[in-house]
Formats: sequence, structure tokens, C-alpha cells
Amino acid sequence: MTWEAYRAAIDGVIWLTACALHGTVPDAERVSGMDLSDLLAAAGKHQLTAAVGMALQDAGIRDGPFAQAVAKAQRKSALLDADSAALYAQLERMGIWYMPLKGAVLKSLYPRYGMREMADVDVLVDPRRAKDVRIVMESLGFSSTSFGRGNHDVYRKPPVSHFEIHTALFSPVRYPELSRYYLDVKSRLVKDEGNRCGWHFRPEDLYIHITAHEFKHYNGGGTGLRSLADMYLLLKKAGDSLDFDYIVAETEKLGIAAFERQNRSLAAHLFDGAPLTAGDREMLEYMIRSGTYGTVGQRVEKGVKKLGGGVKGKARYLLRRVFLPMASVRISYPFFDRHRILLPFLCLYRISRGLLRHPKMIRSELRALMKHKK
Repeated sequence: MTWEAYRAAIDGVIWLTACALHGTVPDAERVSGMDLSDLLAAAGKHQLTAAVGMALQDAGIRDGPFAQAVAKAQRKSALLDADSAALYAQLERMGIWYMPLKGAVLKSLYPRYGMREMADVDVLVDPRRAKDVRIVMESLGFSSTSFGRGNHDVYRKPPVSHFEIHTALFSPVRYPELSRYYLDVKSRLVKDEGNRCGWHFRPEDLYIHITAHEFKHYNGGGTGLRSLADMYLLLKKAGDSLDFDYIVAETEKLGIAAFERQNRSLAAHLFDGAPLTAGDREMLEYMIRSGTYGTVGQRVEKGVKKLGGGVKGKARYLLRRVFLPMASVRISYPFFDRHRILLPFLCLYRISRGLLRHPKMIRSELRALMKHKK
């Protein structure tokens, strides 16, 4: 698909997503002029296929691939919900405090079940009980693919369940400012009603955390249109009740106040059909290029620029990717931290493992580094 075709398809994705969020029936004549295969590809890049598919169904369009995508999203949501309920029941039984995060909370804001596509389920737990949570997850049929190597542990269970169990909200190595802000996260939480161990953010703090999480992605490889749909619904649900004096003060502390204002402006204007400001258009174009999880090229570009740009920036970027600072080694590779005599072999280990597990990603990163000019 050419850039022109993709850009035209994205306009359709935005309009149909707005229809889905508002529960309005799309104009069938306008839909008939769209290339559904391009629309499918563009929606998929932003994890909005289910939302677009539901809007098409409302318009009387029975397209096979979109219908399959809607059914798949709903089946996956059902499986993740069942696994989540089983996990929370076990955490309650064992007296481990927990809080669902991000999409696990935001999905309930969408007007239809399965409309918000879920890649995984994120849950914050008592960091002192991570080993107990591992026992729980394994008893539920999950296998750990990463444990004790950062601020979250990763679990998978066939056919589709992917859970990230967080012991902290942000990595202290990669995002020190965000990590410091949430160092005593429990003090910012409110106890659930109706259970013994569940907690949640109050609305303002939920909004701030979602914004901080999106800033992390936006400032890295980028983030896409689904994050704007999340933000739009979060704002709509809160109405005028959010204390924006508090939000502005806290986002200033985090250094993300300008991002918060622009992100809020774009989300509100985009899905309400209001005219976009110049700042809206600039942010939107970046997000359109990014897709849900950003691009390797944008991540490399920002990384090189942060390290001074030019040849020196590239060299520093490459060295940092190959030779990790000790702060990262302590968190991600505790074995090598405990046995520092083996540190020279960590580089070989990481390269070998990367080539085996993620060869395409490594090639993409190297190509992006070679292409980067500034």
C-alpha cells in the first residue's frame, strides 16, 4: 500500500472509529467508496480493527475479514477476562494486593464488548510477593517467559493469554523520573469495594498514569490512534469532574505537561469531529506513522538525537545497545551482576539470543541506524 492509500485509509479508520465510539451508524454511501482491504490493513496497524468492523456492521457491510476480526477480538477478550478473574480470585485467597492496569481498566469504557482490542493484561501486585504470584500463575497454566528481570514479569498461556505482572509501574533505569514519581505507588491508590485485596487509582491519578504511559511510548518509538481513543473515552467518562489543577501540577512534576495538553486536545478534537489545531495535526501525523507500538526507525532516530546526533550519536547508540550500563545489568541480568567476572560474555550472550529470538527486529534496527543522517 502506498503512503497516499494508507493516509486515505487512515481517514476512514478515524471516522469509523468515531462512529463506533459514539454509537452512530456510518453513512453507507461514504463507506461504499472505501477500499476495505486498505482499511483493514490501516486499522490493524493501530489495533482498531474491531472498532472499525463493528461500525461497518452497523452500516450493513458484511465483510468477511472484518467480521472475523470482530469475533476474534471478542473471543480473546472472553479468554483474558476468564484468566483475569481466576488470577484475582487466587490473589484474594492468598492476601496479595493487586490493581489492574491500562487496557484491563480502559476496555470497560468502550461501548461494546471486545471493541478495545487487547494484546495482554497488565496487573500491578505487591512487589514483595512476586514469587508467590509466580506460583499462582503457574497453577493457572501459565509459563513464565521472563521473571525478575525488570519492573514486570511476563507469563503466557495458549492459545492467546499474555499477562504482564508489574512490581513497579516504570523501569528506574529507562524512565527514572516516572519511576521516582511512582516509587510509593500504594499511597496513591484507593481500596476497591467488594473485595479484600483489590485497589484502583482515583480518576485524576488514573488519567495521569495513562498519560505518563502514553508519553513513554510517544517519546520512544511512537504510539498510535488507539491511545487517542482510550484518552477520548477516559475524558468523556470523567466529564467535568476531573480536577485539572491537580493534573496540571502533577504532570508538571513529571515533565509531561505539554504532552498532556496536546494529547488531550487532539483526542477531543479528533473524535468529536472538531477542527484540528496546528499542534493537533503535527501530533496526529506522527501517531499515524507510528502505529500502536511505534516504529524501530523512530526509536533509533530519537535515541541517536538524544546522544548528540551525527556519527558520534550513532556510535554512542550502538555502544549502549551492545554494552549495557551496570544499572541495566543489575535489573535485567542479575546472574551476570552476581558473577561479574563473566560480564565480558554478556555481550555475546545478548547478541546470540537476539539473533535467535528477534532477527528481524535486529536487522530493522541496524537498517534504521544506517539510514539515520542527523
